[in-house]
Amino acid sequence: MGMLDKWFGGMKDYPPLAADSQARHYLDEISHELEGLAGDVKDPLEVVPSDHEAFVFIGKPPKRFGLAWIHDGKVSSFQSLIQERQLSAEKSDRLLEELRGAYQHALDAPRYSATVGDRKITITPSLKLEQEVHEIIHHT
Repeated sequence: MGMLDKWFGGMKDYPPLAADSQARHYLDEISHELEGLAGDVKDPLEVVPSDHEAFVFIGKPPKRFGLAWIHDGKVSSFQSLIQERQLSAEKSDRLLEELRGAYQHALDAPRYSATVGDRKITITPSLKLEQEVHEIIHHT
């Protein structure tokens, strides 16, 4: 079944995230919010953890995806960013392209699996990806 999952777009098998890793510590800090997001969203989740926040790619990046980020005890979405900053369709498309590029720059980053609630998710503890996404979001 694992090989069929890869052919038909299922989740890849990554090694489990170490319980004593920094990324696990970061996930534990946002576990409540992440469990809520995992319960609300049925698409695959790929979490880029950071100190007191995380970026979550939803869907199948770099092609079709959404983005959420967990910060200050809440979950924000890509759509809320567009509305909050009153971005035009052109600017939001450009923002998505920048996020796609950031993801592609980190394709070689190690990935791990973890379970949140009853869902298996992908964890990408990449400082490079975290910094690039952080810069894109905060300088929009």
